[in-house]
Amino acid sequence: MNKAHPLAWHAALTSVSYHQRNWLQDRGSLTRRIQDRCAHFCVKRVFQSLSKVYGDELDVMGLRANELAMVREVYLYCGNTPVVFAHSVVAHKNLRGAWRGLSGLGNKSLGTVLFTNPRIERTPLEFKKVSQGHFLYDRACAKLSTKPAHLWARRSLFTLHGQSILVTEVFLPAILDLPL
Repeated sequence: MNKAHPLAWHAALTSVSYHQRNWLQDRGSLTRRIQDRCAHFCVKRVFQSLSKVYGDELDVMGLRANELAMVREVYLYCGNTPVVFAHSVVAHKNLRGAWRGLSGLGNKSLGTVLFTNPRIERTPLEFKKVSQGHFLYDRACAKLSTKPAHLWARRSLFTLHGQSILVTEVFLPAILDLPL
C-alpha cells in the first residue's frame, strides 16, 4: 500500500467525526459561523511580515523558494478561548494589486473581506491532519495549555483579478465545544 507523501493535502476527509467534518467542510465564512455561535468573538493577530513560505505552500502559490510573501497569522477567539488558528499567504507582488488592503487589517477578520466581495473565487478545500513538528501544528498550539495528538487543517485559494491568497485554517479542540 502506498503511503501519502507527508506534505500532501487531500481533497477528502477520512477518519473524522461528524462534528469535525461539519466544521471542516463548511465552505461559507468560518468567521461568520463562529460569530453566530459565540457571544464574544474576536480576532487577534500574532504575526504579520514579509517572509519565506513553507515548502508545501510554494507550488500552490506559484512562488520560488526565496521569494517573499506577506504571511499573516491570527487566532479566532470565542470569549477567551482560541478556536481557530489562521495562516494566510499572499505574494509580495500582489500586495499592490488585488490584496493591497491585507497589510492594514490588523485584528480585523480576513474572512469578512473574502466573503463580502462576490468577485472573489474560491478553490475546493484541501485537508490535512497535522501533528507535532509540522509548522502549522507548532504555531497553532502556541496558545494551548494542553496540546492534542493532532489537529485538522484545511486550506484553499481565494482569487481576485488573477491574484491569489492562500488561507489555511487549523481547527483547535475548543471549536468542538461550539454548537453545530
